[in-house]
Amino acid sequence: MKIVAVLCPGGDAAHDPELLGCAENALGLRDFVEERGHELISITDREGDELRGHLQDAEVLITTPFWPVYVDAEMLDGAPELKLILTAGVGSDHVDLGAAAERNITVAEQTDSNTVSVAEHAVMQILALVRNFIPAYRDVVDGGWSIGEIAARSHDLEHKTVGIYGAGRIGQLISLRLKPFDVETLYYKRTRLETTEESTLGFKYARLGEMLERCDVIVIASPLTPETRGLFDRENISKMKRGSYIVNIARGAIMETDAVVEALESGQLGGYAGDVWDPQPAPEDHPWRTMPYHALTPHISGTTLEGQRRYAEDVRLCLEAYFDGESMEQDHLIVHDGKIVSGSYRAVYE
Repeated sequence: MKIVAVLCPGGDAAHDPELLGCAENALGLRDFVEERGHELISITDREGDELRGHLQDAEVLITTPFWPVYVDAEMLDGAPELKLILTAGVGSDHVDLGAAAERNITVAEQTDSNTVSVAEHAVMQILALVRNFIPAYRDVVDGGWSIGEIAARSHDLEHKTVGIYGAGRIGQLISLRLKPFDVETLYYKRTRLETTEESTLGFKYARLGEMLERCDVIVIASPLTPETRGLFDRENISKMKRGSYIVNIARGAIMETDAVVEALESGQLGGYAGDVWDPQPAPEDHPWRTMPYHALTPHISGTTLEGQRRYAEDVRLCLEAYFDGESMEQDHLIVHDGKIVSGSYRAVYE
């Protein structure tokens, strides 16, 4: 059996065996795969002749959300032996799930492997925006001491209203980590939480319209689906409180790219942060790189060294089940037996 893993280059850190999520270290899977009598090809090529050549006879494809292979129907047509696509992480929107279902290809991701990592990243970026941290850091690096200019855009987080759009595992952890800051937390989820869950998490349910109107900060933590693609467009951003903030740790395509730039330039948004872009990796001339008042990072929130260990181990367990002809854990499955089985995706694809 041939397994193709498409992973980011490790660069100068590739020699570090703890950096599991790079192509050089191949999720730490090489010995395991080869001991089971299979072949593991680890490459960085996300498209092009090298990838297409390997996919012609590959049975398993492994890819990460932060270095995604955009698996469309045309790519699947060139991979006639493909039976399994594994996301080393969370979020399988880089795969045409309908096309995978039609071809009876199983798609699975490593549910809950990076929830802590991403939640911590989101809270960090909320604080970076609200406290105007990035300009303050740049000021000292550049030899300045511009206290007045920096303080003019710096606020306390306390008593602000934070909305979490997409209150799944990550959104709920974000809410718990915000509790000590004494904020009011609104949330939206397609299936409303139970009253006891809302009380424990400190959540108040709100639909998008109310969230746009009331929130000082909105955190986007929802899957990218046909329903959420482009959701935060010019119209919806214009309904937000002037000077409010967005932190997007979900997917870049949930935003209208140019609308974000315009809102920051006009002051409609006070800041934008997150670690997701459209497309990924972002090209050098992506307008978000140079827009004002942003605190963006590359897609690193879920790939701390601890997060890498978790998703690498979960990928190994998925492969082990596949090798042995056993069922994978149900909450890992996105597409199975010719159907989209994940509730997050099924309701909007069917």
